[in-house]
Order: sequence, then structure tokens, then C-alpha cells
Amino acid sequence: MRIVSVVGTRPQLIKAAALLPALRARHEDVFVDTGQHYDDAMAGAFFAELGLPPPDHALGVAGGTQAEQTARMLAALEPVLLDERPDAVLVYGDTNSTLAGALAAAKLTIPVAHVEAGLRSFDRRMPEEVNRVVADHLSRWCFAPTPTAVTNLAAEGIVDGVALVGDVLQDLAARTAAEVRDPSALAAVGSVLVGEAPGVRLSPGGYLFATVHRASNRDPAALRLWADLLGAVATDERPVVLPLHPGTAAALTAAGIELAPGVRVVSPVGYRTALTLQLHAAAVLTDSGGVQREAAWLQVPCLVLRDTTEWLEAVERSGGRMVVVGLDVDRAMSELARLAPPADAPALAATRARELVLPPVGAGEAISAALDQGADDR
Repeated sequence: MRIVSVVGTRPQLIKAAALLPALRARHEDVFVDTGQHYDDAMAGAFFAELGLPPPDHALGVAGGTQAEQTARMLAALEPVLLDERPDAVLVYGDTNSTLAGALAAAKLTIPVAHVEAGLRSFDRRMPEEVNRVVADHLSRWCFAPTPTAVTNLAAEGIVDGVALVGDVLQDLAARTAAEVRDPSALAAVGSVLVGEAPGVRLSPGGYLFATVHRASNRDPAALRLWADLLGAVATDERPVVLPLHPGTAAALTAAGIELAPGVRVVSPVGYRTALTLQLHAAAVLTDSGGVQREAAWLQVPCLVLRDTTEWLEAVERSGGRMVVVGLDVDRAMSELARLAPPADAPALAATRARELVLPPVGAGEAISAALDQGADDR
């Protein structure tokens, strides 16, 4: 098949790095980057780090409101699809790039394949929830990462074309795990980050790792809550390392909110650096679905800074190691005391890294094979 793959954000580039080798082994792929994550720190560096080919089409669409961005993506994607004439358009996850790719293809009657189909937070206030629901209902192929995702699709009447394939991100994490296990990997990261956060000393279990980027956590009230939460859990002895998303940084500045000294802000980091920082941390605090899953695979204690999550299996199968705490400071403090007490966290982190075994699930091969079968059925 001739497939146009649409990406636009850092998480989608990571998923594409996991899927493209298997996809291109069977199919002809045209790689399109909308430019939704438009600065080099958020996206550009990932092409080199992950071994991704340069995009066949770079649309340069970035900024603006949700509606403005999606509209510009639609206008830019339509001529690409008319010119490339693909047999299918493949989209990832739940971003504006996903929504635009699915809509542009559907309007041109091109079949849509959705990777990470069926995920639901059941919170329509989240733009990501709207994007993923629409993409699923427009898709000819729905590639579900979890059994719950399959159940969600069935509850909405989507049965045909659904395949439980596993999580493409686990395959990439499995390929990368051996590179980040040794404490020397953390030392190398620390030698780089000290330039941005002077005085920060990274040792196994000696820091907390955090990410915050969801639109819901950029509301002024939410900004204050999670800024206070991170300030409460950070200490001089165990700081919070926070790679700060540019959009989140801008929201903090606009709201006049300064983070506590124990929250050490650094620029967005690459994929291997993020995995290294997660694996060797005392615990992870995040509103990111991708980081939440990575923490689960790495068996790192994780506090989810949201009231709901679409990754229910990650929580349910964690043995209490992953907890949805929202922005409740007292709950976060209590769970960190239980999951990562300062006296025990260094030994726990060292043992976790030393004993890490992370098998791949073969999601990329399953997706490529299903598309192959779909071509035979046409």
C-alpha cells in the first residue's frame, strides 16, 4: 500500500520511530510533519536522535488557537493528499495533527488508520478526547493498544477494523532500555543539565522527575495548583527536575507564577534523556500519557497529575505504584512518602535499573501486517 503518515508533535515522532521500520518493510510510506511542535527543542532534534527520515512534506503549521491550527492543517494537507494519492492515511494519538489528518483524508474518501485508537478519559473538556473520538469514528483501521481500548470502541459501535496490537511505544522503550540502565547514563545527563540548572546533582533516587503540558493544566487556577504541588514535594536534598514545555512556560509567565527554587527547570529533553531521567528518579509526576506508560514499563513510582486517565491498565496493573492524584498537594505528599521515602529511594532506584527487563510487544509488525491484510481485502 501507499500510505501517508501524519505527525506533528514530539510524542508522535517517538511513535513514528517505533512504527516506521516495520511499516516501510511492507509498504510505501510518505512522511508528513505538520509542524505542530515547531521549535527545534520540541521536535527538530528528535529526527536525528530517533533516526527518523526527514519528512517528505513539512507543512510548517504552528501556533494559534485549536481551531485556527486545525483549519490551517486541513488546508495544507488536502493538496498533499491530492498529489500523493495514497491508499490510506495513518494518524497517531490525539493531537490537532491527528484530527486534521483524519478529517482531510475522510473528506477525500481516503481510508484512515488510527494508531492508539479507543483510548478514552471520558472527559470531553479535554481537546485530546474530542480529537481521538472523531479520529476513531472516521477510521477504517482502529489499532488499539489495550483491551480496554477495544472495549471502548465496541461500546461506541466500532467493531469492524479493530485490532488489538499493543503499544508501539513499548517496542521503542524496549529497544532503548539497555542504553539507559547504567548509572553512567544518568551521570552523562547530569553533566549536560547542570549548565541549565546550576547546582543540580543527579544521583539514583535523589531527585523527582516531572512533566506538565496538558491544556487543562495551563488554566491559571491549575497553574497555581501544580506549581504549589511541585514546590511542596521539592527539597534541596531531593529537587524536582522539570523539562518545561514552551507552551507551559509561556502560560506561567502570563500568569505571573514563579516556580519554587527546588523545582529545577530545564529545556525539553530528548527521548533517551527522558527515559534515563525517569528510570533513575525516586518518582515521576506527570500529566503526560506517554510518560505515564513509560514509568509503568520502567516500574518507577508515578503520580498522575490529572483527575482522569485514558491509560487505565497502567494504573490497575501497577500494584499501587501508579496513583491518580490530580493536583491535590496533600495526596501527592502522602503517596510520595509511601512510594518513594527519601531514605529508601536511592536503593530502590538502583535495584530497579539494575534488574530492568522490558520485552517488546511487536506492535509495529502487527500494524503493518494488518494494513497488508487490509490491502488484500480491498
